[in-house]
Amino acid sequence: MLKAVIFDFDGTIADTLPVCFYAFQAVFKEFDNIEYTTDEIKSMFGPSETEIITENLKNLNYQQAIEHYYEKYDEKHSENNFKSEEINDLLLYLKKEGYKLGIVTGKARRSLNISLKYLNMEKMFDVIITGDDVSKPKPHPEGINKALQQLGMLAGEAIFLGDSDADIQAGKQAKVFTIGVQWLPNYQSSNFTFQPNLTFYNVSKFKGVLVKKEILL
Repeated sequence: MLKAVIFDFDGTIADTLPVCFYAFQAVFKEFDNIEYTTDEIKSMFGPSETEIITENLKNLNYQQAIEHYYEKYDEKHSENNFKSEEINDLLLYLKKEGYKLGIVTGKARRSLNISLKYLNMEKMFDVIITGDDVSKPKPHPEGINKALQQLGMLAGEAIFLGDSDADIQAGKQAKVFTIGVQWLPNYQSSNFTFQPNLTFYNVSKFKGVLVKKEILL
């Protein structure tokens, strides 16, 4: 029986990938004088922002670079309207129906908090696991396993939604029902190498499946 719905964040709950790209590009331009493409930045994804910077930046002023990232990340939020009424309605529906909600993301908690505050979602989720909370990022299942443990749920009682191969692989390794999503303007994987149980291209169809209780675990 489905009791918990766990989400990735960037590209799944919010169209924040362009904000991430912008902030990373600003850091590498400022500190290494290198202009990376969005695809080059995307290839670094997996670890948290702080780890991406410390692992890829040639300049050793890591702390200054990390602060610069958060400044740019915060700054870009005020310039972008990436609030989705459909996503917000979906989350409110899930809460009303009594499902437990979770986030498992590679983002650092600091950047996630910036986004959740902007989206007025600070109190929406029952469990949040960030890149700061795990030693092994997705595609390792540690984050999903931690979320299940904190929720007091079995793998067979939850589904995990994500927009990247790493999300789907992590979900499969955690033995949860996986859902690939490509319902926001920007998402990480055009084609899933690891096939999710289901794929959705718009939020309303996913909500419709939940309303009809067509996901049988």
